[in-house]
Amino acid sequence: MPDTFSTFEFFQKFPNEKSARKFFEARRWAGESHCGHCGSINVSECKDHKPMAYRCKDCRKHFSVRTGTVLAESRLPLLKWLLAIYMLTSARKGIPSTQMARELGVTQKTAWFLAQRIRETWMGGNDDKMDGQVQVDETYVGGKEKNKHADKKLNASRGAVGKVAVVGMRDEQGQVRAMPVKQTNAATLVKFVKDNAPESGEVVTDEFRAYNGLAAQGFTHKTVRHSAGEYVRDMAHTNGIESFWSLLKRGYIGVYHYMSEDHLHRYVNEFSFRHNTAKVGTLNFINMTIDRMVDKRLTYKDLTNG
Repeated sequence: MPDTFSTFEFFQKFPNEKSARKFFEARRWAGESHCGHCGSINVSECKDHKPMAYRCKDCRKHFSVRTGTVLAESRLPLLKWLLAIYMLTSARKGIPSTQMARELGVTQKTAWFLAQRIRETWMGGNDDKMDGQVQVDETYVGGKEKNKHADKKLNASRGAVGKVAVVGMRDEQGQVRAMPVKQTNAATLVKFVKDNAPESGEVVTDEFRAYNGLAAQGFTHKTVRHSAGEYVRDMAHTNGIESFWSLLKRGYIGVYHYMSEDHLHRYVNEFSFRHNTAKVGTLNFINMTIDRMVDKRLTYKDLTNG
């Protein structure tokens, strides 16, 4: 079982801001402070940590553990950053910014920006191919036409109208990769498979025609015919990736209620990253997040300008 701990245990481990800062510094610097500007270890600690905690004797700039990370220029205490990471980690279906705001004692706008910056740290790092047989499927994320206000309805048939397509893949190890796509045509879906599936590997899909070109690309393509009530053929199925879609949609419907198309890729990646690290334990998850914060920046202007 993964090593998890309760909210009570969280505050036992991090009772104040100093403990949170020490934790960030130990994880990032491993006991030896490095300048966030030039990388020098020739640094001195500032009295009262003003204007910042440290000063580099080589480049003469002040810095802290936040410098050069997604935490840069954030006025929030590090303890609140840690608690926000913990909440996003421990909530299997995510946590809305309204609830995070209440828990942290900040505005909803601040909580939303904070959560998006944490999600930004989880982006990327998927350059390696996935392992073994892979299941590939697509789904559509968005509200139902019948539930929309009259001025929001597109009045154009049913199903995927007004929704955003998301394509995903699950391998034999249970790892998932997913991303929103503009179209679900053959060029888009086959490229997604080629970018992520093992070369000449085995790919299982439903009978959607866009996948028909996979065999020509060297893949062993197996198909299950959902339209005919077939869900398993010779031990081949897409149940794993469909289970992930179910979790994503439970998060959409029951927690977030709405995911903007401009930010959908971060929400989809959040669910993928949390799914893929479900067995590493809470503290290891927090450590992984801190490790990925370096050289990541996301300003509010960039975020709101799409």
